[in-house]
Amino acid sequence: MSELDHLTQQLKAGHISRREFVGRAIALGVSAATATGLLPAEALAQTPKRGGSVKFGLAQGATTDSADPATFNHAGTLVPLWGTLANSLTEVDAKGNITPDLAESFESTNKASSWVFKLRRGVTFHNGKDLTADDVVASFRHHMGPNTKSGAKSLLSGVQDVKADGKSTVIFTLDTGNADFPYLASDYHLPIMPANADGTADWQSNVRTGPFSFVSWQPGVRSKFKRNPNYFEPGKPYFDEVEFIVITDPAARMAALTTGEVDWIARAELKTVSLLKRHPQINVIDVAGYLHHMYVMDTTVAPFNNPDVRNAFKLAINREEIAQKVFLGHGQLANDNPIAPAVKFGVDPKPRHSYDPQKAKALLKKAGMDNVKVDLYASDRSFVGAVDASVLFQQSAKAAGIDINVIRESGEAWGTNVWNKKPFYTDYWAGRPTVDWMLSTVYAKSSPWNLTRWTHARFNDLLAQARAETDEKTRAGMYAELQQIIHDDGGAIVFFFSNYVEAASKKLAHGVLANNLESDGAKMAKRWWFA
Repeated sequence: MSELDHLTQQLKAGHISRREFVGRAIALGVSAATATGLLPAEALAQTPKRGGSVKFGLAQGATTDSADPATFNHAGTLVPLWGTLANSLTEVDAKGNITPDLAESFESTNKASSWVFKLRRGVTFHNGKDLTADDVVASFRHHMGPNTKSGAKSLLSGVQDVKADGKSTVIFTLDTGNADFPYLASDYHLPIMPANADGTADWQSNVRTGPFSFVSWQPGVRSKFKRNPNYFEPGKPYFDEVEFIVITDPAARMAALTTGEVDWIARAELKTVSLLKRHPQINVIDVAGYLHHMYVMDTTVAPFNNPDVRNAFKLAINREEIAQKVFLGHGQLANDNPIAPAVKFGVDPKPRHSYDPQKAKALLKKAGMDNVKVDLYASDRSFVGAVDASVLFQQSAKAAGIDINVIRESGEAWGTNVWNKKPFYTDYWAGRPTVDWMLSTVYAKSSPWNLTRWTHARFNDLLAQARAETDEKTRAGMYAELQQIIHDDGGAIVFFFSNYVEAASKKLAHGVLANNLESDGAKMAKRWWFA
């Protein structure tokens, strides 16, 4: 391979920039004009262009969805109504770092128990109203208080007070230190909304500050947005119009992409990815992130109220078989710990849970059972391949004396009939960029999204202590113990970390993709363009 060929491969892989490519080519004796002409089409497409109407095919959505950000729980709402329409105080960048968004800066005092956010000047809502600190206060209080059912309730449980200090400064007072608080401020439940006269947040109008303004939304069907000409990020967004179409069936999504009905699809069906790769006008996108697949066991309901039974189920699933046959190598095995290996303070608890039907049978006997029969609700609405994975789980569990009756539920009815209602079902979580954020959202006793309804005194006490700990070595030990407790006792069978596998027309271009959420961190509408 020549040096120029090597440089080209480095550029395509994102290891060097276009400028660095041209500079190195010139150093090899190539003229500037020739070096620019040698840039591959993929690199030339990295220069953003403005214009055009794009259509994105989402995998999730239901007619019961609400535009209230407190209720957002899947990409069908958070991608259009947060990443496209709105902004939060902070933003997670493509490298997983926390950066300012509507905030211009943020800093802590008093051992991270007080945080001061300075707002950007000149930001306006879509209706022309200036952004002020009062809007931020109202937006956060929308998710706080004893009666809220917001998905961000547990994240903000440590906030004692949030107040405006003038028009451009917001001060958060916490009950204890929290070094991760700027990360929490980037949560998709926390878009900044206009404040009403009574101090409440106006979520109903769909007026926000984001790169696109609201045109229409038909829950579970489609939504449309148009470019915000007054958006504060220079040059962005690039598209003139954005439309999201909900297509819950994987085969229908693939057909919509290949026929040109949409320009991009979420959650490409892994069984047909090889066909998409051979299509001359389609790119397959494969991004490793924090996404994990799981089975939820309600620990308040028999037989899952017995930890020995829970661990028997964890040993009765053949993770390796599911990884090979369902996910086809697009990810890695998980060990009943929801913290992805790439997350700071993430560990791999011991022992590694692998398929062992005899040990599972022994645990059932310890629990006083020779066998057990349960209903398992499965739908590809929860994750692509959920039904196939559940059938394989059904087969592997038989050797352990576990009889699993797989009930296939429609995608449309999933949120109404199954999710957070049934005692045993398929699920996924996008994961979070910090340990505390993930554990506080899904495993803390006080969280409304503690789907397993699991409570563990040591876990909850230690979680609060770790959040306030500023010594990183001590904090690392605390987080290791927390992950071990979930592994040993928790009600979630976290069996696989899956890549985000999406597909797009080659007409689309983008920069380095974020991995904190699907759809380029849920902000593809802002970050992508037509090549």
